[in-house]
Amino acid sequence: MAIFSIFGGAYTGTEEIVDKLSLELGFEVVDDLLVKALESKYHISQKKIEQTFAGTLSAFSKFTGEKEKNTAAIRLALAEIAQRDGIIITGNASHLLPRAITHMLKVCIIANMDYRVDLAVKQTGGSSKEAHNLIVKDDRLKSGWSDFVLGQPPFTDSLYDIVIAMQDSSAEEAVKLIVEHSRSEAVKTTKISVQAAKDFLLSSRVQMELASEGHFPDVYSEEGVVTILINKYVYRLEKYEAELKKIAGRIESVQSVISKTGPKFTPPSIIPLEEIEMPSKILLVDDEKEFVHTLSERLSTRNLESSVVYDGEQALEFVKKDEPDVMVLDLKMPGIDGIEVLRRVKREHSNVEVIILTGHGSDKEETLAEELGAFAYLHKPVNIDLLAQVMKEAYKKVNDKKGNPGDKQDGNF
Repeated sequence: MAIFSIFGGAYTGTEEIVDKLSLELGFEVVDDLLVKALESKYHISQKKIEQTFAGTLSAFSKFTGEKEKNTAAIRLALAEIAQRDGIIITGNASHLLPRAITHMLKVCIIANMDYRVDLAVKQTGGSSKEAHNLIVKDDRLKSGWSDFVLGQPPFTDSLYDIVIAMQDSSAEEAVKLIVEHSRSEAVKTTKISVQAAKDFLLSSRVQMELASEGHFPDVYSEEGVVTILINKYVYRLEKYEAELKKIAGRIESVQSVISKTGPKFTPPSIIPLEEIEMPSKILLVDDEKEFVHTLSERLSTRNLESSVVYDGEQALEFVKKDEPDVMVLDLKMPGIDGIEVLRRVKREHSNVEVIILTGHGSDKEETLAEELGAFAYLHKPVNIDLLAQVMKEAYKKVNDKKGNPGDKQDGNF
């Protein structure tokens, strides 16, 4: 028996069971291992991991795909750890482990609400009402995560090999039951189950590579043959499939790549963003002259023509004379910085949509930018296609506010 996967709700006694199981078998608990792997290899802090699980990342993440990218990194770190023996994987991350790894025993720890409230009152010292609210909130967050990765509620029996109700069991009894099930023939390590773990690792590597390029399809692997399942409608499907196959093919051990559309691949009832008119008035603001001119040239190849200024004072003067539709704004500039430019532009020219593009931003500045009304918050270096897409969406918002969606304004810079 190589792996335990244990998931439980808040105040069900899951932590005590994990500790006792780890002590009895000498197995290592993955929580800290996972955090260390993500912090060192992918520079994702524990706070960001928790926000990814809880669905509380910045509102800008819908443009950057931060949740999808973090999830891909968590899956890959988990897949690497799952190649080892003697580990216990707990919490939300356990939902990413595929059932095909049959030498893994998947356990769910549950309890009725009375049991959970009593335990929460003992541990927190709060009232029964406060305990109940804590539990409901935690269950809601866990449901959001499991719906995102599994499309199912987190306590669905079919997701697990064993479900233990703690109102009818002690921690010692639960550990004994888990150990007994772990000795079953059904969960012994076999060549097939080891291959399944390797397939999980390969598909996770491909998924991470795709995510780093701004693509978020589902990925599966079987002995080196990778299948990419496209569940979101894309314009020019053949071109998109070719791009995904090219990216996936860069990963070592990938022998061939198959791509196909999934059940959620449904053409929208409205015109895709690729067919919406582009903003005709774009202003790029950045003191790095070589960077901003290169950016302007690259955008022009995508039918996005722009004007360029090099500091905050020039930007504010420019906006007074000729209000743009979309502004792409750096944060760190001499004189008036990007945050102050954003503040004044949104106060005096509310129709201008501002996209922050920075190489030196912090979580605090990202939160402030969101509060001040920035449309998106992106980091350098930026994927040019992602930036172009965000600019189109920003322009759509401009037109929606003006009551003429899709209409291109006259005039050029």
